[in-house]
Amino acid sequence: MIMEEMTMVDFAAGLQLTRTVIIPLGSTEQHGNHLPLATDTLQAIDIARVVAQRRPLFVAPPVHYGVCRSTAQHPGTIGISTAALKLLITDLVSSLYAQGLRYVVLLSGHAGTTHMATLVDAGEELLGHFDDIQIAVIKEYDLALAAGHSLLETPGDSHAGEIETSRLLHSHPDLVRGTSPAEYPSFPMGILVRDKQKYWPGGVWGDPSKARAAKGELLQQRMADKLCEVIAELERMET
Repeated sequence: MIMEEMTMVDFAAGLQLTRTVIIPLGSTEQHGNHLPLATDTLQAIDIARVVAQRRPLFVAPPVHYGVCRSTAQHPGTIGISTAALKLLITDLVSSLYAQGLRYVVLLSGHAGTTHMATLVDAGEELLGHFDDIQIAVIKEYDLALAAGHSLLETPGDSHAGEIETSRLLHSHPDLVRGTSPAEYPSFPMGILVRDKQKYWPGGVWGDPSKARAAKGELLQQRMADKLCEVIAELERMET
């Protein structure tokens, strides 16, 4: 059930079927020369919609902004602070709770370490505030690695590489503009740098040339399988 497409009557009827909601989280962030700034958000929406076709649950409107630290200086990246993200998530989940939702999946297509830590921090705070809520914080990248161990050819593939390019070639081929050179960032260990683009000029982490639409289709289905398993486990937990 896609919330932004529902009426209030539809929503009330949906609550008779489920108390579970997925919030797709992404970013507006550079993804090399060939993928759109909305890549992370599109991927989270895509998986959430596939899962919603398999089991009764709500899909909340997506969050298009996240904490983008290592890509902050690349053209097109628009990030928010950890404080803003935490407040946004706590407010959104609190509002969904007030509407009757009790099982919340924060599904992030953006995999930044600081971003994910902020989601976990918000989730922990919400668990302490509401006694009858269950929360999962899921990084899509983890689902992709679990789903693609027999498909992927690129060691250490991550941002705008084989995985993400394959997925968008499958789901949004009109938004993929060719490819970008294989690349890996070279940030110095433990040292915070001001000129981040100097250490990651092309914004790719992996090899987009290995991407294929068929891989993206298989990844999407396997990732949805895994997410369904996580949601089933979440719903078995007592609220």
